[in-house]
Amino acid sequence: MENKTGTDIALLVKYALEKGLIASEDCVWAKNRLAALIGEPACPHAGGELPAVPEYPQQLLDALTDRAAQNGAAVLETGAERDLFDTELMAVLTPRPSEVIAKFKSLYAGSPEKATDWYYAFSRATNYIRAERCAKDLRWDVPSAYGTINISVNLSKPEKDPKAIAAARFAPKTAFPPCALCRENEGYGGTLTTAARGNHRIIPLRLNGEDWYLQYSPYVYYNEHCIALSGEHRPMKVDKNSFERLLDFIDIFPHYFVGSNADLPIVGGSILTHDHFQGGRATFPMELAPVEKTYSCEKYAEVEIGRVKWPLSVIRLASENRSALSALAEDILSAWRSYSDAGRGVLAFSGETPHNTITPIARRRGGKYELDLVLRNNRTTDERPLGVFHPHPSRHHIKKENIGLIEVMGLAVLPARLKRELAEIEACLLGERNSFYENAALAPHAEWYKKLCERTDITAGNCADILREETGKIFVGCLEDCGVFARTADGAEGFDRFVQSVIG
Repeated sequence: MENKTGTDIALLVKYALEKGLIASEDCVWAKNRLAALIGEPACPHAGGELPAVPEYPQQLLDALTDRAAQNGAAVLETGAERDLFDTELMAVLTPRPSEVIAKFKSLYAGSPEKATDWYYAFSRATNYIRAERCAKDLRWDVPSAYGTINISVNLSKPEKDPKAIAAARFAPKTAFPPCALCRENEGYGGTLTTAARGNHRIIPLRLNGEDWYLQYSPYVYYNEHCIALSGEHRPMKVDKNSFERLLDFIDIFPHYFVGSNADLPIVGGSILTHDHFQGGRATFPMELAPVEKTYSCEKYAEVEIGRVKWPLSVIRLASENRSALSALAEDILSAWRSYSDAGRGVLAFSGETPHNTITPIARRRGGKYELDLVLRNNRTTDERPLGVFHPHPSRHHIKKENIGLIEVMGLAVLPARLKRELAEIEACLLGERNSFYENAALAPHAEWYKKLCERTDITAGNCADILREETGKIFVGCLEDCGVFARTADGAEGFDRFVQSVIG
């Protein structure tokens, strides 16, 4: 047992050394610190030659966490408790913030891309990005009238077991950090309800004269999925300053895109309490979507204005003149905030409650700045309590949650339950079809299943692919539901009327 534990410790330290997290002079110290954390009186001797280090450290962390539990060093009965503990193990091997920032700045001086390449690899190496978990996500593409749409089933976030839920209920409440995005999370030990961040490091930025910070999402939904967060804990707000910050960001990182969730419930993201953006090095389907109609404006002659062929209502602006681009975006946002088209269901207010906002996305394309402005409306009715411009109830069996920035751009992030449910539906289609109705968990899919049963082309060889394609079609329908101007001749007329009201 001692040799196995000693080997695990030595191998984890070797992993950290090869990943550049520590120097050779740190190795003895690191072994002793890890041994102390898991309750070993001294670091056990490894014995023999060490094997090659693994791609990911999780297996080693799991073994050391098991040993800590055996030693009584910590209570580790739930997944949440194990995550808290293995983060502390990696925190021993993670450089201090000042070292990380200095390294990033040194690389950035030579190349912004080299700086983010290193920082992303670093965030994976420290296990802050749990790459092994992220690799479990299901991903596939589906064709559509709008181009290829990306589908994913999110399996990265571990589901809480009953013990974890019960423990969290009685855990002491704390007001620190104020939210999951606050910069104060850096180095935080965590609780049963707040993730540990001992291995988390952030990079300071200046956006529009303010202190902001760069980090990567611990559950990367796409390549180099990053978050830019305000140094101040304040609510999301889309305004002129937002456009300036977005454009500053792509000046700093021209190889990244960046966008903001809308600042109203239903059409916004899951965190509205802290001003932040999401970006990264990825090309989304919406970026590839063509402009289907162009507009001209004498006041903004240097800005290209277009209506994008996309399920949601998107205005694309492009120009080499950054200030003109930002000014026109502000004019569009200001006009949209108060714009109503009752005949098409668009109402700017219910009493004093506002409904209109924008989801903005910024990128560089060649020598030009480009802004996609997605028109959003969060009005609800008795018939549509989750939102008029929200996935229709008939599609909730696939997607009921809000359509935020990532999905607006054409990447579905579907709930983990679908992995199991799609497999069970496939089994029903290929076996005893009436068994579907004996499974209560599949009841929301009943109408969809009925239509699938009417198909005569389903075989054992293609059933899984058909289910994935049909799932993708439903997601495209969800996006169309969120378009404030429908993809019809009448909707296009309404879209054009709004644009003309702004540009004259």
